[in-house]
Amino acid sequence: MKKFFAWFLSAALCVSLCACSAPTSETSAANAETSKSEDLSNTLVYAGESESTINPLLNNHEELPDLIFSGLMKYDANGQPVPDLAESYDFDESTLTYTFHLRQDVLWHDGEPFDAEDVVFTYEALTSDKTLSSSITSNYEDIRTIDSPDAYTVVFTLDQYSAAILDYFTMGILPEHLLRGEDLNTCAFNQAPIGTGRYRFVEWDSAGGMIKLERNTDYYGKVPNIERIIYRTVSDETAKATMLRSGEADLAWLNANYAHQFEGDGAYRSWDFSTADYRGVAMDMSSDFWAQNADSIGVLNYALDKQAIIDSVLNGQGEIAYSPIQLNPLGSNPDADLYPYDLQRFAQEMEALGWVMGSDGLYERNGQTFHFTVQTREYEEERVDIANLVSSMLRKAGVDMEVVLVTSFDWNAGYDGFLAGYATQFDPDMIYSQFVSNASGNTMHYSNAEVDRLLNEGRHTQSPDQRKEIYGQFEEVYAQAPGILLVAYLDGNYVGISGVDGLDTTRVLGHHSVGVMWNIEEWTINR
Repeated sequence: MKKFFAWFLSAALCVSLCACSAPTSETSAANAETSKSEDLSNTLVYAGESESTINPLLNNHEELPDLIFSGLMKYDANGQPVPDLAESYDFDESTLTYTFHLRQDVLWHDGEPFDAEDVVFTYEALTSDKTLSSSITSNYEDIRTIDSPDAYTVVFTLDQYSAAILDYFTMGILPEHLLRGEDLNTCAFNQAPIGTGRYRFVEWDSAGGMIKLERNTDYYGKVPNIERIIYRTVSDETAKATMLRSGEADLAWLNANYAHQFEGDGAYRSWDFSTADYRGVAMDMSSDFWAQNADSIGVLNYALDKQAIIDSVLNGQGEIAYSPIQLNPLGSNPDADLYPYDLQRFAQEMEALGWVMGSDGLYERNGQTFHFTVQTREYEEERVDIANLVSSMLRKAGVDMEVVLVTSFDWNAGYDGFLAGYATQFDPDMIYSQFVSNASGNTMHYSNAEVDRLLNEGRHTQSPDQRKEIYGQFEEVYAQAPGILLVAYLDGNYVGISGVDGLDTTRVLGHHSVGVMWNIEEWTINR
C-alpha cells in the first residue's frame, strides 16, 4: 500500500508540475508591469497565502501582521516572549498587575507618535467589544482592568494568575487615532493597515494578487536589509512551485513532495523547519451525526495507517499525531498514544460500540449508516491527498467519510467536519480557545467538562512542572474523547532562490509553517 501511494503521488506531482510549468499570461503581465516600474534587485517576492484582512485582531496567524505591526512583547528565537514596544515590564504577584513601560521613540507608519492610548484602545477592543469577530478573545478573559497613568505606561490588572498572558501581549497594537469609532470587523483599515512594525504597507493589488510592503526606515529596532517585500497571494500549491521555477517568486512554503522536486538544483536552497503544525479531520460536534455518534470518533484511529500517509503525501517528512500538544514542551505524554493501526482491534471496538457491518460493507447502528461529510479546500493539495487517503482507508474498514471539495470553508453549510490544520508552537494554553466549551476559537463546538477543568487549571497554574502534569492529564482525557481524528505533524519545508540568505531555523513554526520571517531584519537577497 505504501509503495503504491508513493508511486501514485509522485506521478501526479510530475504531471502537475509539467502541466503548469509556464506562468499564465495574466501573471506574467502583472510581473512585467511591476518590473518596469520598480527596481527589484533588493526585493523579496514571497509566495504566501490568500488574505482577506491584515488586522492582527482578526488575522493573528499569518506572516503579514507580524511584519506590519508590533506588540508589547514579541517572540524570540526560542519562542519566548520578550519586550518589544515595551522597553520593560513589571509583574506584581500580590496585586496581579503587569506594568508596561513603553518605548518613547516609536512612530506609526503615518508619522504619528505611538503611546499608551493605542495600547488601551487595542486591549479594550479585545476585552470589551462584544461585536468583534475574533477567534482569540478568550485569551484575554483574565484581564480585569486596563489603565494608563501616563502616556508611556500601561497597567493591566488580572482577575487571577494567567500563565500565558505574556504570550498574548505579543498581539499587534492598533492605532487609536485612526480606528476610534470604526467597526474593526469591516473598516477599510483592514485592507490598508498602518502599524509600527518593520515593514509598512504600500499597496494591495487584488487583481494582480500581490501586497506590496516597504521597509520602515523609521523603525525603532534594526531596519531590515531587504527594501521591499512583494507578498503574492497564492493558495494553490502547484502554482507556488511553478512560480519558483519560473522566477516569479523568491521564496515559498511547499509541501514536502514539491520541495523534494528542487533538491540538488544549485539555483535553489531549502530550509527544513520544525513545526507544531498538524493535520486531522475536525468533527463538527454540533452536527446531527456527531451529536449522536461522538463516542465513535476515537476508534477511527485504529483504521488509519498514518505512517503510510506520511510516507506518501508528506514524502516521509512528518510524525504520527496522537495529541494536539504532542510537540509542545509541556505536552508529549506517551500515555495519550492510545490508537495503533490495528484493523482487528478496530472491528472489535466497533462491535463493542454496537456497530454492525451491513450488506453494503458499511457499519450501521440504530438504523443509521456510518457516513459523514468532510469539507476540504480544493486548492490545498496536501490536505486533499490526506483527506482522500483517510477516506479510502476508512471505507475499506467499513466507514464512509465523504470528502467534499470546496473553494472556502463554510461553517453553516451542514458538513460534519473539515480537514483541519492547527498548531500549538508556543505556550500550550494556545489550545484553550479551541477546546474549552464556548470559547472564542471553538468553531467545531467541542465540549468536555473534564477538558474544560484541566485547561482552566493549566492556564492558572504557575509552576511549569505542575503545568506539564496537568497538560499530560489533558492529553489522556482528550485522547479518550477526541473531536479531531489526528493524522500527522508536518515538517516546514521552505524553498528559495540561492541568493536568499538569513533564514534561521531555530524557531518552531506554526500552522502553515507561519513564523519564517521572525528575523526578517537579518535577511539579505542577492540576485
